[in-house]
Formats: sequence, structure tokens, C-alpha cells
Amino acid sequence: MRKVILFMHVSLDGFVCGPNDEMDWTTMNDDKIGEFLIPDLQRTVDTMLVGRVLYQGFEQFWPTVPENPKSRPELVEFAHWMADTPKVVFSNTLKEVKWKNSSLAKADPATTVHQMKKEPGGDMVIFGGASLAAHFAKNNLIDEYRIKLEPVVLGKGKSLYKDITDRVKLKLIKSKSFDSGVTGLYYEVVK
Repeated sequence: MRKVILFMHVSLDGFVCGPNDEMDWTTMNDDKIGEFLIPDLQRTVDTMLVGRVLYQGFEQFWPTVPENPKSRPELVEFAHWMADTPKVVFSNTLKEVKWKNSSLAKADPATTVHQMKKEPGGDMVIFGGASLAAHFAKNNLIDEYRIKLEPVVLGKGKSLYKDITDRVKLKLIKSKSFDSGVTGLYYEVVK
């Protein structure tokens, strides 16, 4: 059965963004983190699950990367993967999506993902945003958490775990610390 993998930056106190959606606290200048986390996604994932806000940001950013002569080769390769990988967009407001290999979900996230898990294919990844990730966590739709644990305590913001009311047991399957202070964590949900 296909797995749903959540891939996110998380502060030490469990926030995925600040109270005004700010992400200025995330580590973006440590290439070793991407070398640790990204190849696994590219090997096993064949579908992205994204919310409207993140989708619109991706749609504006990733197509420009291959056109930029200053883009590193590995970033260009990832940009092509982002474009070529099917994207299922969850939105209550979008009427259409135009970026290559994108489609709007026709049902709510839980129904859509339960159906997709039964279909043949590779793993699915949720890159965020905060509301969609929290919805997936609350509804026990996540099979694996791949966390970039940031060396910061925000004190307030949007919590990944705010709506979880029952204990979720996790098993650490892989981890690595980086010079930037970030720790890459792979946790499998114990069912």
C-alpha cells in the first residue's frame, strides 16, 4: 500500500510557521540537508499532495529554476522532478490549476487519500502548508514523518500537532544532525 509522507520544517516547539505564516526561521543554506532528505523522496514518491497556498508558491517558483543560469544542477534536477510529478491540490477556492501535472482534488482530503492509498503507485508526499498538514495529522493520514527539526523555539505560530487529541506512537527509522543545527528525522507511524 502506498505511504503518505509528511515532509516539513518544524521548530523545536512544534510550529511549522510563525503566527503570520513567516518562514524566515528555516535553514535554507545547508545543502547537506537536501542531500540527505531529497534523494529518498525522488526514489519512492510519485505524487504530491499540496494545499492552495503552497501550490501557488510552487507554481510561481519551481518553473523559474531551470531558466536561471545561477541555479545549481541539483536544484534544476529537483525543479524538473517537481514539475513532472503529479500534484493533487486541495482547495476550497481554486476553480482550476494550470501547472504541469496538477489536478484539483474532487473530494475532501481524507476521502481522496484513502482512495489513493488503494490505487497502485509509489508513495505520496505532503510538503505542507500548515493547515493541510495539521488536517492530515489530525485524521491519522500520515504514515511517515520526515522532519527538518530546526534549532529554534518560536514560542508561537501554527502548530503541526494542534488538533491531535490521541497519542500517535512513532518509530525512529533514520536521523542525521547537520552543522547548521538542523536534524533530519524519519519517523514511521506505528499502527
